[in-house]
Amino acid sequence: MNILYALDLAVRGVRTKPTRTFLTLLGIAIGVAAVIAIAALGAGVQALVENEISGLGADVIAVRPGKEPKGPSDIGQSLYADTLVAKDLEALERGSNVPHATAFMPFVLVPGAVAYEREMYTPQILGGNAAFMGAMFDVYPEAGELFGESEVRERARVAVIGVKVKRELFGESSAIGEWITIRDAKFKVTGVFPPLGQVAFADFDNMVLVPYTTAQEYLLGISHFNEIIVRVDDPKHVGVSVRDIVTTLRERHAIDPGEEDDFSVSTPAALMKQVGTILSALTMFLTAVVAVALLVGGIGIMNIMLVSVTERTREIGLRKAVGATDRDVLTQFLLEAVVLTVLGGIAGVVLGAGIAYGASVAIRAFSTLEWMYVFPIRGALGAILFSVLIGLIFGLYPARKASRKSPMEALRYE
Repeated sequence: MNILYALDLAVRGVRTKPTRTFLTLLGIAIGVAAVIAIAALGAGVQALVENEISGLGADVIAVRPGKEPKGPSDIGQSLYADTLVAKDLEALERGSNVPHATAFMPFVLVPGAVAYEREMYTPQILGGNAAFMGAMFDVYPEAGELFGESEVRERARVAVIGVKVKRELFGESSAIGEWITIRDAKFKVTGVFPPLGQVAFADFDNMVLVPYTTAQEYLLGISHFNEIIVRVDDPKHVGVSVRDIVTTLRERHAIDPGEEDDFSVSTPAALMKQVGTILSALTMFLTAVVAVALLVGGIGIMNIMLVSVTERTREIGLRKAVGATDRDVLTQFLLEAVVLTVLGGIAGVVLGAGIAYGASVAIRAFSTLEWMYVFPIRGALGAILFSVLIGLIFGLYPARKASRKSPMEALRYE
């Protein structure tokens, strides 16, 4: 039997029971839609994270206190580690230790709220160097100016704020020269960042940036850093600079050979690789869970095809009586199962892509994240191929049962 003729018979067989066909397709479509939505959202997360990491620049190295994080709990513990101090910064700044480094900026995180007169707001408060950040991210204030090394050395009580902080505390009034309160300490506003949103994990619109020395002494009462950003003269020198940093800090901390570092060093490239690995593993796990739904849908198709074989027993007898072979009948019913799963797979791809696109629009509308919608082409092709496989596997038994019916018994069937 010609394959196109068999396919035409299969399509006509599927169309004879539209309600049953729709309900059968639904099981496959929902499973495939879940796979596509998960894959698309996972690709969106990966694109977002990679975009944020790349915003740091290829010539940047991050040094953090505490051991290399091996899980989410370790990342939280590193925030409270105190193994990076001023002496470490001085050692790194010596040209002989890290010769390719051009600039260093320590960071400290300051929890708490900011107040101005009767207004109070809880932003992201960082201790750092505003001039360094401005140069690193090419960000300059829309009003006022950034503080730099002299304010850091003098532990000046100055602050640069984001536009959202300015709006919440000052409304339409100018913030330059006004004094805000952070943890009972007064800070003079010297600049306001332009509207930028999220840039490399930092929300500039929601930020209050003060000198890190001031934050350490007057706000936190600590002598350690939460992070040190190191900038090198050329991206090709990142690898050797990482080794220089590790060597310098291990010597400073008197860490014996074979002992684990009490700090961690990371680069944008390493972070991208790590994030990609985590997201890929998570996506694979979720896809495997959803694949169970596809298997359930395949069992549903097998049951429907068995019912269809029983209902069409006389049709099978007539076809065999006029010359159809067992192989012809097997092909027809197997193709019907494949047509059902392929249609369900295509419907699922469309539905899943729509769900992921809607989620992307909602995320962009209700957050400051620069979320990208990424259609998973490989995932869509894989889902449709898996649908074909489901149709072949679960359609084989009903098709074989139909092909083995005796013509005489089939024609006598009531």
